[in-house]
Amino acid sequence: MKKLIALLMFTLFVPQAMAQTADWKKSWDETLAAARKEGKVVVSGPPSPELRQALPPAFKERYGITLEYLGGRSSETATKLRAERQAGALTVDVMIAGIQTMATILYREKMLDPIRPVLVLPEVMDGSKWKKGKLWFSDPDDQYILRLSNTVTTTFYINTSQVKPGDLRSAKDLLDPKWSGKISLQDPTVPGSGSNQAAQLYLQFGEDFVKKLYIDQKPTISRDTRQLTDWLARGSHPISLGAEDRDAEQLRKEGLPIAALELPDLPGLTSAGFGQIALLNGAPHPNAAKVFINWMASKEGSEIFARAMAVSPTRSDIDESFLPPRVIPQPGVKYFDTYDWEFTVTTKEKVRLRMKELLGQ
Repeated sequence: MKKLIALLMFTLFVPQAMAQTADWKKSWDETLAAARKEGKVVVSGPPSPELRQALPPAFKERYGITLEYLGGRSSETATKLRAERQAGALTVDVMIAGIQTMATILYREKMLDPIRPVLVLPEVMDGSKWKKGKLWFSDPDDQYILRLSNTVTTTFYINTSQVKPGDLRSAKDLLDPKWSGKISLQDPTVPGSGSNQAAQLYLQFGEDFVKKLYIDQKPTISRDTRQLTDWLARGSHPISLGAEDRDAEQLRKEGLPIAALELPDLPGLTSAGFGQIALLNGAPHPNAAKVFINWMASKEGSEIFARAMAVSPTRSDIDESFLPPRVIPQPGVKYFDTYDWEFTVTTKEKVRLRMKELLGQ
């Protein structure tokens, strides 16, 4: 009887599985052939030298398709995309960017095509290859903005030659007058990490705390994270909210007195950074764009991205030993996700605009 059931199962399901395999393979081969005829894909991404150097040669080697990488600030790229659409002369196929540009510009202004229908590679569609057990889409439609990374970010760094870890036992210790003029902050008035931090502090401690920190403590505010890191290393601003994680970690390894600081009254933050990818509608190289999106969601593409950007991938089959353990989210730990959709499109934007008012901009 068992043998008969097994035979029936084989008869029913094996041909179906083989047909599905043949279907995806046929679709993929056709897309790949069309992509090679198009010859290239144009990708707009962050101004990262590491990513610019890593992606194009790897993609070219894998598929024989040229990848033209355009690095720049996401908000500036979005302005360019608007102008191109008005002129009817689109040049960019795929966008790699942070949540603010994705949610409040590209998604809101309907510049995106759904990604889910173009994903065909079995290793991409296999839920067991993803930490969440499935593809992680950031948007409420669950199909437009694919999240490739999720990293624990450091809120504070200190220069230990001037600030001892015991000097700051809670976020409220930042308001001690002895730290006046010694704190550097990312700009909270523009979309990005600076507004993320300000919104979290605003939500948890209220407007009075934020006013005291961002105004009364006379911090130095910058949009340049490498400048913040340099001030931290030199000790001119020994407390930094927003120093570049990668650079700060490298300086620490080189022996500089820099340390990440965790405060018990602030939950750990998680962020995708620039680790979100979207397909622009009207893409001039639609088939090459589909190939690139599948590749970026694959183990190979995701790992190259994660290593270049020093971020924790959302795939579960990538060796993360290249990362400091503290930046890898741990199961069962509660984090404040600064890339939460509702937080991004409502709360964070309201706080950002309020910060502009408070800072007199």
